[in-house]
Amino acid sequence: MKTLRAETIHPPFAAYSHGIEVPPGARTVFLSGQLGIDADGTIPEGCGAQAERCFANVAAILADAGMTLANVVRINAYVTGREHLKPYMAVRDRLFPAPYPASTLMIVTGFAREEFVVEIEVVAAA
Repeated sequence: MKTLRAETIHPPFAAYSHGIEVPPGARTVFLSGQLGIDADGTIPEGCGAQAERCFANVAAILADAGMTLANVVRINAYVTGREHLKPYMAVRDRLFPAPYPASTLMIVTGFAREEFVVEIEVVAAA
């Protein structure tokens, strides 16, 4: 994967890349948004714990495709309030060292169930 850096625009505000180029012939996997819920239906308290579970769910799905979090080229994340930005980013930044995937983080009004505060979807390539 190649990180794209346009020197003529403002650098990223956090640990993400403006763009990632996937080489020709790479296999691409698109994941649906994952919520912070365990296999037994348990929903962890707080954004950081839910983000951990979201990324663990992402990792489990990627494993089915023979991939890991290292293959993630794009992250779209959604949180329900500004207070959830830092806990989410702390988890993301720990799990995704440089070179960083492309990433978008949005604040939304909510999800289908009110106990969820973060949802994460990714694109991976290998």
